[in-house]
Amino acid sequence: MAQKVLVFGDIGIDDTVGLIYSYFNDEIDVVGVVADYGNIAREKALANVHYIRNLYNVAEVIEVFGGAEIPMTGETPVYFPEIHGKYGLGPIIPPEVEDGEVIENFFGIIDIIEKYQDELIIVNIGRLTSLATMFILYQERMRNVKGFYIMGGAFWVPGNVTAVSEANFHGDPIAAQIVLKYAHNLAIIPLNVTSEAIATPRMVDYIDRVGDTKIIKSLLDYYYSFYKERNPNIQGSPLHDVLTLMATIHEDMLGYRKLPVQIVQVQNGVARGQSIADNRPFANTETEKKKLHRIAFELDYKKFYTNFMTVMTGQRFE
Repeated sequence: MAQKVLVFGDIGIDDTVGLIYSYFNDEIDVVGVVADYGNIAREKALANVHYIRNLYNVAEVIEVFGGAEIPMTGETPVYFPEIHGKYGLGPIIPPEVEDGEVIENFFGIIDIIEKYQDELIIVNIGRLTSLATMFILYQERMRNVKGFYIMGGAFWVPGNVTAVSEANFHGDPIAAQIVLKYAHNLAIIPLNVTSEAIATPRMVDYIDRVGDTKIIKSLLDYYYSFYKERNPNIQGSPLHDVLTLMATIHEDMLGYRKLPVQIVQVQNGVARGQSIADNRPFANTETEKKKLHRIAFELDYKKFYTNFMTVMTGQRFE
């Protein structure tokens, strides 16, 4: 039976590719999407979800919820059109959402949790503001969820916003710390592994030629051009959010360690949003007991490549 997944995301390019991957993967059943600010403003994220639902004819089976508009820090969000495009879909301009399609239905998330309970996994691939809000308001009900996977953090590797900080944790470090404190059965999928989950231009061209993925090439060509300009040595587009969704059904694709984690919560500066894993051998002794978090540090790229290409092309890759 397919894994039931509720996605929290800011629906930029890699979020969208993740949703499309899930659509073609019979092992993942996305039952709802919470559209947040992050890569783009919330209203654009909502428009993108509606566009994707209509493009792939899944509007009847995937519910959409309006998430957070600003972080818990109270700051005005900073968006990244140079990475994801003005509307979050690279060169694509989605239709505007018609009046009545976007409603304030955030609390409908509870209905999803109540419906699926321990069959449901929550995957957070954007800022963590909305997910943290759920823990603040409904801590007891959130215990009914089977588990949580979050794309975030950078442990002893370079960040993508500052030298040490990853974007989702940096965007709302308060929310990130709340989620780490209260989420059970939590897996952190950081830049350590997502930066290695590369789709090369050759892979994208082949998917476009033989698959039925519609907009994948437009999205990933745009994404790759940004990364190539920033780092001429990069071999393709990092699929941060695709890998996080993959992790929900492919335990053997990633190598994990269990360590206590905390998030630096300073308002400004290079350390804001830094994820710190305590790997001291005595950090989790009886006298200094700390919650352990499962962190992915190793990626089996061959398994990633094989699964991604098989799902996206409909052909068998070995």
